[in-house]
Amino acid sequence: MENVKFIKNGISKLPPGFRFQPTDEELVFQYLKCKILSYQLPASIIPEINVCNYDPSDLPGNYGEQDRYYFSSKETKYRNGNRMNRTTKSGYWKATGSEKKVIRISSSISNNNVGLAGIRKSLVFYKGKSPNGSRSDWIMHEYRLVNVESNSSHQKYVKEIGDWVVCRIFMKKRRNVDKYSVSIMNQPRFFDFMRVHNAAPGPMITSSSSSTSTEVSSSDQTSGYIC
Repeated sequence: MENVKFIKNGISKLPPGFRFQPTDEELVFQYLKCKILSYQLPASIIPEINVCNYDPSDLPGNYGEQDRYYFSSKETKYRNGNRMNRTTKSGYWKATGSEKKVIRISSSISNNNVGLAGIRKSLVFYKGKSPNGSRSDWIMHEYRLVNVESNSSHQKYVKEIGDWVVCRIFMKKRRNVDKYSVSIMNQPRFFDFMRVHNAAPGPMITSSSSSTSTEVSSSDQTSGYIC
């Protein structure tokens, strides 16, 4: 199958009507694994970008799409360490929650050799300097390829493979709707169809010059309301 390219100047661009919505399993085994092992990718749709060189709002890509995907190199924070650098120009990515294991559902797993698997780490972007940054709505899922093996004592070992990760970055949806707004939205709405069809020229509500009270014209007295 011929590799299809949808990347131009580091930005992925799909034709109208097409959406790139891979599952965790597809991201790890169809894209990240092929990238690390130098296999042919299903399609050239994920650009290579060091994610930490940009703030999430400055990342290249189509802002009309909710999710954006990037191959990012494993840049370590310290020369002799394994901890990745997650600091950007005006903030930093902070891990949250527990890591999720991604496996191939169709693959058979033996007791002695579990084989390749993926690890998904969730991170939140904070503006400012650690540890006093302010939390934002930007979320990143970082996928890594690992090799899971077990020895004669049935102890499992996890070893990361390759110098690349896949990053899925998106904006968390806000749902800040107070109870008053919900009650207003749930109230029945009334529509005056008789007023629309039988409206006479002039104002529907007239004010008497000899009284401060307001009188409704006869055209309104025969109006019908439905819910």
